[in-house]
Amino acid sequence: MRRVVVTGIGMINSLGLDKESSFKAIVEGQCGIKSISSFDTTEHTVKIAGEITDFDPNTIMNPKEVKKADRFIQLGLAAAKEAMADAKFGAFEAESFGVSSASGIGGLVVIEKNSVIVNSAGPRKISPFFIPSALINMLGGMVSIEHGLKGPNLSSVTACAAGTHAISDATKTIITGGADKMLVVGAEAAICAAGVGGFAAMKALSTRNDEPNRASRPFDAERDGFIMGEGAGALVLELYEDALARGAHIYGEIVGFGESGDASHITSPSLDGPLRAMRAAYKMAGCPKIDYINAHGTSTPANDKNETAAIKELFGANVPQVSSTKGQIGHCLGAAGAIEAVISLMAIRDEILPPTINYENPDPDCDLDYIPNVARKYKADYIMSNSFGFGGTNGSVIFKRI
Repeated sequence: MRRVVVTGIGMINSLGLDKESSFKAIVEGQCGIKSISSFDTTEHTVKIAGEITDFDPNTIMNPKEVKKADRFIQLGLAAAKEAMADAKFGAFEAESFGVSSASGIGGLVVIEKNSVIVNSAGPRKISPFFIPSALINMLGGMVSIEHGLKGPNLSSVTACAAGTHAISDATKTIITGGADKMLVVGAEAAICAAGVGGFAAMKALSTRNDEPNRASRPFDAERDGFIMGEGAGALVLELYEDALARGAHIYGEIVGFGESGDASHITSPSLDGPLRAMRAAYKMAGCPKIDYINAHGTSTPANDKNETAAIKELFGANVPQVSSTKGQIGHCLGAAGAIEAVISLMAIRDEILPPTINYENPDPDCDLDYIPNVARKYKADYIMSNSFGFGGTNGSVIFKRI
């Protein structure tokens, strides 16, 4: 079977505009969750989120093009640009280099804006860029245009599992010979009145508005919901032999991935679905000793309990170390899997495991080693990253040190 490795990475989130600054802050246990500044939250029950407040799209796009792209596309372009630069390509065969993009909601900000316009000023005032900038697959489209990638152009729209599924799809494409290289990019920017209001109406979000830096508390007994985040993650995947031939730095090899469906409930997670996704990835990888799991770990009562139970069921007495980085940057929805994959690969590179911050009150149903509050120096050879989404869609991927 063709081997697939990662040779370039990039990310942007509420703790940093690039992979190095944001990973450093994540490992230090800093928190990017704060009061929302992008819209008036007076009438909202939830007033906090993991916003990126210092990003200027004009720094990564032609100013004339900015208005054609919703914020999630802008963030995705930023992460993709960093990943491609990190991979240090010279010339490459454009037709064998594809894109696998991901977002859970896509252009919600521009949808909200133009919905207001059509109702207040009429249809003739709608922006001609409305539809193109809202389409989820336009993320991959604009990334491919930016970098001249003419291989397969795929898009995953599987809620909060989308980023991980994009990695799986890209890996499959290379394994089956559809491309030799793939750029994976997951992006999300749904922090707007409709986005926050919608999740709040479901009672999915934390309402700890007076303590934003303590609101997202994965696996803690006092968790009361997730915190919305925004951001993007990008990974360059290529054939192992090609990476060796050009002397590329290899962050890790993708040795396993798994996908499953709950067939149970539109929003409430099951134990069985995540377990089967993890088991499939683990079996594909050859059942190695997993050193660390970057958990989905949303800080919701149901997810954290179920994910813990699924991990225990799969690994028995050999449960790996586990942490969730959503306490630091919030839940970036469809971008979460891509961002957390980048975090996992940097954990392998730097031989350090990020902590679960705000873990203060043990929960009898969440009784694993969650690397509480302080990062841990550890040389991990195998890392698993999990993502689960509404509709009962699950994904898991395993990276190996090379």
